[in-house]
Amino acid sequence: MSVQSSGDIVILDEMETCPYLSDKTARMPLRLPVVQISPREADARLAQGHRRTGEYLYQTRCPNCEACEPIRLDCQEFQIRRSQRRVLRRGDREISLNIGSVKADNRRVELFNKHRQVRGLAKIDSLIDIEEYIWGFVRSCFNSFEISYWIDDRLVGVAICDQGQHSLSAVYTFYDPDFGRYCIGTYSILKQIEYCRDHGLRYLYLGYYISHSPHMKYKASFRPNERRINSEWVKFDAET
Repeated sequence: MSVQSSGDIVILDEMETCPYLSDKTARMPLRLPVVQISPREADARLAQGHRRTGEYLYQTRCPNCEACEPIRLDCQEFQIRRSQRRVLRRGDREISLNIGSVKADNRRVELFNKHRQVRGLAKIDSLIDIEEYIWGFVRSCFNSFEISYWIDDRLVGVAICDQGQHSLSAVYTFYDPDFGRYCIGTYSILKQIEYCRDHGLRYLYLGYYISHSPHMKYKASFRPNERRINSEWVKFDAET
């Protein structure tokens, strides 16, 4: 273990196969904050490109690769597209939302694993159990909550969110692929934008964007967006 200048304790710092680009080597040191992160500090961490998994923070430090670009939306400037408006209207008619504390149960774990398997994001030997779900989502160094999506009494999606003073971070969203016609991933981002506007939050952070990753290209369809390149946030108006 080591201590960074930020006061975080580095728990793990090893090279690994990139989870996004299979031909690349990744380095994403896991850091444990030694002091409680305030909403204001959360804004600063997110603006610096930090992400979280469980109680830990991480930031890409990959050798010979800078493909990962933190991406965010200025919710006051966001302009909804016609196709997105159709998704929003249909979802508002047929999907119910519940906002509350992050929960861990078998239903959520099964949905998480199903989503990752069907979308080609996980192998059968990498499925998680409820303890791993708690470790990755329920435990947190931020002020976290979940938005759950329901059709009748069936859970069809969950969005894990971290809230700062003026920002919201979309930590992870997973949904039932059997309900693909509802575009729940897109719908979830649109509802998080609504949440930001309703609560006076300026930025919605969508994690990393990688132009060559088919699983991340959808993020560029939300525009204008900003991406952190060479430690600066750069605005993109077009879908590039």
